[in-house]
Amino acid sequence: MQSLESDTTPTPQEKAHPGLKFALEIGPLLVFFFANLRGEWLLERFPSLSVLGGPLLVATGLFMSATVLSLIVSKLVFKHLPIMPFVSGIVVLVFGGLSIWLQDEIFIKMKPTIVNSLFGVALLGGLFFGKSLLGYVFNAAFQLTDEGWRKLTLRWGIFFLFLAVLNEVVWRNFSDDVWVNFKVWGTMPITIIFTLAQMPLIMKHSLDPKTEDRK
Repeated sequence: MQSLESDTTPTPQEKAHPGLKFALEIGPLLVFFFANLRGEWLLERFPSLSVLGGPLLVATGLFMSATVLSLIVSKLVFKHLPIMPFVSGIVVLVFGGLSIWLQDEIFIKMKPTIVNSLFGVALLGGLFFGKSLLGYVFNAAFQLTDEGWRKLTLRWGIFFLFLAVLNEVVWRNFSDDVWVNFKVWGTMPITIIFTLAQMPLIMKHSLDPKTEDRK
């Protein structure tokens, strides 16, 4: 059985189809956003969807279907399942299924909290035991000193916990539409800005590949 590979270990297929890889990652979120936006219309046009519940639960069901389809296509086309989308997909199915089964939207709203908390605790817990787990995920993209990996892992661990807290604040204090918009259009820009902000640290602690090859 082929093991899960990291998000930054590109297969030849990923190199050949970068646009498809991005579409598979962002596609389920867009399905969730537009299904929630047109939830009432979907229920009127396809009455059978009412078995799922209200507009947000209909969007949740379609989100789950799109997530499964995305993972299947990723496996077939790119020959591996990226770790973070895979873990996120499992949580989507578990908490989305609970939301629909119990007719309680809280579970799907808590999904980002659970996923980000898992990643944050895993990274910080690894540091506690002397392991910079981020290095196992991103070492195909760049090579850093041990100090660089420790600092980067610490920052990402704290950032994931920040996203978990932020999700809790948004879904508990704002409307469903505001939360869905934040989930789709807010989290990604925040993550991109944070990632770019780490470039000085990465550059400072980068190793020279030629030097490493001579060791």
